[in-house]
Amino acid sequence: MPFSDRELLARLIQCEAGGEGDTGMQAVASVIMNRVYAPDGEYARVGKQNIRNIIFQPGQFECATDYYNNRYNPQNIYNMNPEQIHYDIADWAIAGNRLSPLGTALWFFNPFSPECRENFPSGVGTFAVRVGEHCFYNPTEAYSDT
Repeated sequence: MPFSDRELLARLIQCEAGGEGDTGMQAVASVIMNRVYAPDGEYARVGKQNIRNIIFQPGQFECATDYYNNRYNPQNIYNMNPEQIHYDIADWAIAGNRLSPLGTALWFFNPFSPECRENFPSGVGTFAVRVGEHCFYNPTEAYSDT
């Protein structure tokens, strides 16, 4: 039985930010939903306002793949066991809520260092805020052309 959008989002939140506390998980959920409702650019074309399309877009979330770099990825959404907090945050994001410091952030990553770079690769994003171990980036005008 395929997972519902809510279940997939809860699993992705747990997988991508389960150790980041409520705020970190809300930040990741905000990015995912910002992509779902992106008004232009790559995510608008690929996502078509569909959570499933965003989660499974190739090359976006390591947690959404069984294999990463030709090796089995044990930390994937299929191996997650979401708890109530993950469902609550998924519901919060699906209802239209966003973590305010993020703005319209479409990307996040863990730099594994105390510093966040100012721009997301290709100049399509500019640094917005750091939440826990992740750096978050808002789209630039260049993103619209992706």
